[in-house]
Amino acid sequence: MQVFLQNLQMMATLLLTLAIVGLAVVLLGVKIFFVKGGRFPNTHIHDNPEMRKRGIKCARDKEFYN
Repeated sequence: MQVFLQNLQMMATLLLTLAIVGLAVVLLGVKIFFVKGGRFPNTHIHDNPEMRKRGIKCARDKEFYN
């Protein structure tokens, strides 16, 4: 009986964890999933006009293209 209760508790914990992770993914992707033309924002340094104006470049670009 004790083994059954341990398995039941482990299964409940697993299902709760999967539900929380699934909810987090849906909430993070609301704009992408539900807005027409929605997409993830581009956060790369070379696409940021303020960084370009200040002359800040991506270290990866410096390594590959210099």
